[in-house]
Amino acid sequence: MTTEAHAGGCQCGAVRFRVTRLGRPSICHCRMCQKAFGGFFGPLVTAHNAIWTRGEPKWFQSSNAARRAFCGECGTPLAYETRFGLELAIGTFDDPKVAAPEIQVNLTDRQPFFGDLSGLPERHEVSDEWRDFMAGIHSNQHPDHDTTDWPPKEQS
Repeated sequence: MTTEAHAGGCQCGAVRFRVTRLGRPSICHCRMCQKAFGGFFGPLVTAHNAIWTRGEPKWFQSSNAARRAFCGECGTPLAYETRFGLELAIGTFDDPKVAAPEIQVNLTDRQPFFGDLSGLPERHEVSDEWRDFMAGIHSNQHPDHDTTDWPPKEQS
């Protein structure tokens, strides 16, 4: 468990959080996490004292026992909450390495191909067309640090 201050937030910057007491980081394979994150698992870390520092998330009551927080502007999944407390989405931290997963849970719904993903072929060569495409991208994503105002004046 860490007691250092960590911040994070959604992709567009409308919702930000800060937390100093993190618990155990995990990846959850339950079907609800898969749907909520639009992926093969939900990466979550227990957040004992998280506060919302900009904006407020919207909440979806995903079951009789849990609700999930997301940004109402950009849709970023932010948190999961039960009577046991709040868990924050690891990928929403400004530095996700602070919560490297330590355990996998709810394995009954784990996708059968999950264990083989790291063995898939990797593409390292980049075509000129792709390089040009990437060079022309201007990100509107919030930076990985707290800002006084968001969006910047030129994006408002």
